[in-house]
Amino acid sequence: MEKLVKIQSELKAPKNQRNNFGKYNYRSCEDILEAVKPLLLKYNCSLTVSDEVKEVGGITFVEASSRIWDNELPEIELVVTAQAGIDINRKGMDIAQSFGSSSSYARKYSLNGLFLIDDTKDPDTQEPPTTKPTLKPKDTLTKERFEKALESIKAGKYTVEKLKAEYQLTELQTKALLLL
Repeated sequence: MEKLVKIQSELKAPKNQRNNFGKYNYRSCEDILEAVKPLLLKYNCSLTVSDEVKEVGGITFVEASSRIWDNELPEIELVVTAQAGIDINRKGMDIAQSFGSSSSYARKYSLNGLFLIDDTKDPDTQEPPTTKPTLKPKDTLTKERFEKALESIKAGKYTVEKLKAEYQLTELQTKALLLL
């Protein structure tokens, strides 16, 4: 869905909410919806967010679904779901608040998934902050793909340097490059 890719690349949903107790900023489901509405209008797309209470293995949870479609092609839609458990005995909350909190959480994360919003610095992840970026391991090449890459290098469409930068080569593949 080409329009979704454009929305994903243009969407800016800053963390405008503040938790003074935990001393961190965060974004809510409402913040994401407020940021995406002008883009939906711009690209003539529609979005719905809904949730359903489910139970599996004695655990009650909310499953939220975010659906987007192009209004020019309404039969094609993309759906992303997310779940959040419900603790009806949560301290300081009545049952309605517990359900509402789980619903908001699940909706926020289904929207995060749909619009590729990265919450790695969100306190909900409960991971310590890091200062070093994590590097994605390089892909390896099958024999067939390596042979096609060699053909492209010989034809001048690709370079050895680019191949080495993008892929994890085997010892045999590295030796084969030396023969070029």
